[in-house]
Amino acid sequence: MSDNKKLLALLQRPTEPTFFPKDGGKTLVDLPENYLTDRYRPIGGSLQTRFSGEADTRIPVRALPPPDLAFAEALPRRGNFSLFIPKHRQIAGELIALFMNQPNVDALMSAGSYARDRLNPILFQYAMSVAIQHREDTKNLNIPTFLELFPDSFIDPSTFPKLREEGSAVVQKDRITVDIEMNYTASDREEEQRLAYFREDIGVNLHHWHWHLVYPGEGPDRVVNKDRRGELFYYMHQQLIARYNVDRFCNRLARVRPLTNLREPLPEGYFPKLIRSFTNRAFPARPQNHMLRDLNRIEDDVVLSISDLERWGSRIAESIDGGYVVGPGGNRVPLDERTGIDVLGNIMEPSALSVNSTFYGNYHGNLHNIIAYSHDPDNRFLEGYGVVGEFQTAMRDPTFYRLHAQVDNMFHRYKRTLQPYNANQLGYNGIQIQSVGVQLNRANAPANVLLTYWQRTQVDLATGLDFGPQGNVFASFTHLQHAPFTFRLAVNNTSGAARRGTCRIFIGPKVDERNTTLTMEEQRLLMVELDKFTVNLNPGVNNIVRRSEQSSVTIPYERTFRNVSASNNNVPETEMFRFCNCGWPHHLLIPKGTPEGMQFDLFAMISNYADDTVNQEFDENVNCNDSHSFCGLRDQLYPDRRPMGYPFDRRMPTAVRSLGDFLRPNSNMAMAQVQVRFTNTVIART
Repeated sequence: MSDNKKLLALLQRPTEPTFFPKDGGKTLVDLPENYLTDRYRPIGGSLQTRFSGEADTRIPVRALPPPDLAFAEALPRRGNFSLFIPKHRQIAGELIALFMNQPNVDALMSAGSYARDRLNPILFQYAMSVAIQHREDTKNLNIPTFLELFPDSFIDPSTFPKLREEGSAVVQKDRITVDIEMNYTASDREEEQRLAYFREDIGVNLHHWHWHLVYPGEGPDRVVNKDRRGELFYYMHQQLIARYNVDRFCNRLARVRPLTNLREPLPEGYFPKLIRSFTNRAFPARPQNHMLRDLNRIEDDVVLSISDLERWGSRIAESIDGGYVVGPGGNRVPLDERTGIDVLGNIMEPSALSVNSTFYGNYHGNLHNIIAYSHDPDNRFLEGYGVVGEFQTAMRDPTFYRLHAQVDNMFHRYKRTLQPYNANQLGYNGIQIQSVGVQLNRANAPANVLLTYWQRTQVDLATGLDFGPQGNVFASFTHLQHAPFTFRLAVNNTSGAARRGTCRIFIGPKVDERNTTLTMEEQRLLMVELDKFTVNLNPGVNNIVRRSEQSSVTIPYERTFRNVSASNNNVPETEMFRFCNCGWPHHLLIPKGTPEGMQFDLFAMISNYADDTVNQEFDENVNCNDSHSFCGLRDQLYPDRRPMGYPFDRRMPTAVRSLGDFLRPNSNMAMAQVQVRFTNTVIART
């Protein structure tokens, strides 16, 4: 096998030795004998022939001098790896740099082949995936999803014996699909279980992992220092919390309460029922009304107190109120309206771009840690962290949303220091939206009615079943889905000349869980971005039609769950290049709604492209550009000069009491009332 695609052989069955056959036995990696670990080196001669019988493709690995991995081997191979632990994050950054600095693909293949069987498998897969996505000679590769590599992070462990049995050699053809049960972590007696379909959704958790692959917090500057990275950390999580709160309303639950007091018990318990296969240890549970405590986990390099978090939070809040943050040496870095949110985001996360990590600490990361280790704060019982301690599992726990609601409030505190947008910033002279609406893509569908339902989907999990069966092993899971729909806008350009604009579409709830009408200030923080795209407007009336699957926020099912094979050489490179996996899962584009139909405000705005443009053109249909609202553009500027979340990211003038008040002076805005109806039925994906 030539070119960079051979690297995909390293991104399969992560705990099996590299010399084991890949791609269902079709691909074999030929390792130099000195690359074998001590366990297998004595039988190295026989390994070359033992597994070669059915292989169609052999990948020879060049015998280059092995890299020095002492820094990464400090992390146990069969231990946990968390990017919230500073020591782990530093190791990951150094390993990313090692892979990035390899001079060519052959050298990267050699370094990766040597490292793969010696390092913690999640550490290796993370660092190699980040490097592949950021190297010029490999960034067109479609890396596998975390679900393919480690399905045990997402799936009820009782499913795996059934999968291994079905995938065994007993049944070669017509293998049955194993069902993954919904809502297996709690009963209906737990009211938070009403949101389990959201929190435990496989696509949602894959999105969270993959976003942090695209935007790692540590590593070489060219990997970490991306355009508006800190602001995107804010906006992606702000939208996530808005979506979660809106779905809580749909399920008659109140907005999530921010984690403002770390000394109060946590009423929300969580019993994840996940077992990590390569450690054979379960993620610990947290009972209801659990108290957070100071952490003294010396072995994990996680030593902090609740007072530390309170002090960091106070320093951030004081800096927001003062309008500047304190850099090294005491110099002041202003939190202005153009870059302030970006500076704040890099402090809050924090990333390597924090202007002063010594002073502002690790606020967001250690909020995760203090919850994740709350069951064993001093490592007395040798328990690992809970699900909040890893990106790919954190969103399963209800406290993740309380944690991020608190972080979100810090960002909103900053946004409230800014002046409301003025008429010039909001208007677009000569552009009038005469109407806006949505309609399902079916004959005679009523206008402005959207439908949601349950969908059963199949996924092939064979790639992650280490030391298990070859060939396809299918499981099915059930998730929320919506019927496809289309946005329709009529826009009148009265300027007499062709104009260009950016169409921005949001949806927001009208009422809360008690059916109480939301204030404008409440509603603006719950406005969910559905789409953003460029429009060319000829003089006169322009009819704009935009399909829901074209959303700038989401990626389709095929990119969330598609399997990757090193031996599949028939996929054109342009197709592979399009198949990157950062983006909100499309099946959760719109809220769940209610059986009787929940009322929402659909908002559309066309802003002046001259004020939006960053002077770069891009085609949203190629090169993974279709989910740019949450993920930006690879190797380019974020494709919108406006603040993320505009026009709802700032407080409204006092006179604006409703969404109608907001758009009344602005002919380039319009709204419609939309109903979202949920049908409690399961439809199989075709």
